[in-house]
Amino acid sequence: MALCTPPLVVDPDAPEDRYSRLRLIPWWDQEKLRRARVMVVGAGALGNELLKSLALLGVGHVLIVDLDRIENSNLSRSVLYRAEDEGEFKAEVAARRVREINPDVQAKAVVGNVITDIGLGVFRAMDVVLGGLDNREARVAINQSCWRTGTPWVDGAIEVLIGVARVFVPPDGPCYECTMGETDYRLLNLRKSCTLLSRGEMLAGKVPTTPTTASVIAGIQVQEAVKLIHRRQDLPTLSGRGFVYNGLTYDSYVVTYARRNDCPAHDSFGEVLTTPLSAHETTLGQALSLARELLGRDAVLEFSRELVTGFTCERCGTSARRIDQLGRLTESDARCPGCGGMRRPEFTHSIQGNEPYLDMTLKDAGIPPFDILTARDGLKMVHFELGGDREEALGGAG
Repeated sequence: MALCTPPLVVDPDAPEDRYSRLRLIPWWDQEKLRRARVMVVGAGALGNELLKSLALLGVGHVLIVDLDRIENSNLSRSVLYRAEDEGEFKAEVAARRVREINPDVQAKAVVGNVITDIGLGVFRAMDVVLGGLDNREARVAINQSCWRTGTPWVDGAIEVLIGVARVFVPPDGPCYECTMGETDYRLLNLRKSCTLLSRGEMLAGKVPTTPTTASVIAGIQVQEAVKLIHRRQDLPTLSGRGFVYNGLTYDSYVVTYARRNDCPAHDSFGEVLTTPLSAHETTLGQALSLARELLGRDAVLEFSRELVTGFTCERCGTSARRIDQLGRLTESDARCPGCGGMRRPEFTHSIQGNEPYLDMTLKDAGIPPFDILTARDGLKMVHFELGGDREEALGGAG
């Protein structure tokens, strides 16, 4: 497909800089890339290739999210890591190497879990999110967060010599969950116990991968990100589609996904009010007070994530308060310290005003910094961002 672009005029006497060859592309806008914010989730084989390309292209603000440490086996598939880095956090080393490749790039590392530790305000601040992940649970979380905040994301997956890169752009197209079938949901549920808590004893899956396939798929992902950042009608993207690559036979093709009207992941916040509140300093009661200032005295405070408020042991009849985000608790947390039985967790996703823990800060209750909360009164809703945490959450990536 030919792009309708004006003829390129090259000044042979113009001084060259780092991006001179990129500027030879008629539609290229280096300033847009310099201003862009991109979050890369996962700093393994795919993540390394994503970050390498983002650094070379001069994408100005990069946030790297990963909770793992570098292992010796990473060295055969990860261009950013060295033998002496073994045992260090992937995100921190990757951010350091990105800055070494290109000092123009402000790279921030977040050693954490994208499911529980990244506030929705972070997603809303990004131009694009790139996934270099190996599990469905994290993909589902990213997909829901991107859909709520209207942020495009590009998923990548590799195994041996096969890979796929797919683009999801809210709010109107298909999302990641639209592509999931019964088998995907069954495998997702295997990671949870009957109490909905994560099974701490389940080992992370070890997926066989090669650096060559990672390079191909990550290249497509970053290429799509560049087009999304430029926001030009004459730069078609893979929105709602996936590029499938088979390195064994060299077959490649594009698949188109259908949007499921009954998909549970299509909630969108729309307009979000920015506030100076901080998860570290604001209590649940104070956040509820703001909700009632916005919508009236009957309003409640709602979260986009489920909270555990306590455990009850039906075997020995004891109860204990425990306030934390559901995703941070494991099956072992539910075991009764008295009789050893499995306790039943109690859940909530809202604050009504009669809770005995209203003096807890949002952070202590499991809400991550720079999250987005909702004030609700019946069908009326106002979404508000914990803007006081912006600098902490984004740093140089903001």
